[in-house]
Amino acid sequence: MTSQRICLIGGSGFIGRHLAAQLASRGHRLTIASRRPALPGFRVLPSAELVSADIHDPAQLAKLVDSHDAVVSMVGILHGSRAQFEKAHAQLPEKIVAACLQQNVRRLLHISALGAAQDAPSDYQQTKALGELAVESSGLDWTILRPSVVFGRDDAFLNMFAGLQKLLPALPLAGAGCKMAPVWVEDVARAACECLARKETVGKKLDLAGPEIHTLADLARLAGRASGHPRPVVGLPDSLAMLQATLMEWLPGPTLMSRDNVRSLQWDNVSDQPFPSALLGFEPAALSALAPGWLAGRGRNDTASRYRAKAAR
Repeated sequence: MTSQRICLIGGSGFIGRHLAAQLASRGHRLTIASRRPALPGFRVLPSAELVSADIHDPAQLAKLVDSHDAVVSMVGILHGSRAQFEKAHAQLPEKIVAACLQQNVRRLLHISALGAAQDAPSDYQQTKALGELAVESSGLDWTILRPSVVFGRDDAFLNMFAGLQKLLPALPLAGAGCKMAPVWVEDVARAACECLARKETVGKKLDLAGPEIHTLADLARLAGRASGHPRPVVGLPDSLAMLQATLMEWLPGPTLMSRDNVRSLQWDNVSDQPFPSALLGFEPAALSALAPGWLAGRGRNDTASRYRAKAAR
């Protein structure tokens, strides 16, 4: 694949940081939109330019995507009101499509989420589905990736469970029986790179599910064991889970669980499709082969202190 100019919208997030590194290593020139003037990690990428822009403003968005070969749309929020979810997950993809059409940027890669559906139980899932619909009906050369829960050394998922179990005598857990197929962040980034390199992925919606299925309780227990602080994991009935989430929404610091998150956990986050290895050219890594190693060090040393610091703000 020849060098391209690629615009990353949402590129400062967890997946975006890993995708930027992989695209840069393949020789691509990147434009990364951010409201923040500086982002740790991107300064070491000589081919990446950070641009301050309001991505929700159509004029600024059109200027941002101009003269690029491809755009990657990956903005997502986990917590918020229905209006906030619609703004990020539905209205923004519509604006990105409009900007691409205006500037004649044909290639659009959209990173959505496994479980996105208009009849899903949560606002998160429903609005993700609306974003997919905007992309599918765009007339552009689009590809949609739908990852299951994404894990990695610097995630806010397994590390959260490790940190909480260092602090708490037991872990009360909403959606404990929800099944997930965790996928490694580096594999999601690689899948995105391969989609941009392979014309045969145009017009396809691809589920990215890892090779193992775990319940949420399994994952919490794995994080506790690997970080050296195993605690009893207590599954909560729906009524108590919603009460717990309501309280967490009002606590200071980052929201660890919201009522919309609890509703999302009513659906298993797995796919009836195998990982598209034949199309993308690689097999995904298993969580059990990767996560215990980094949790053994990072989970013990800095996760709990990081969450304490956030809660104190």
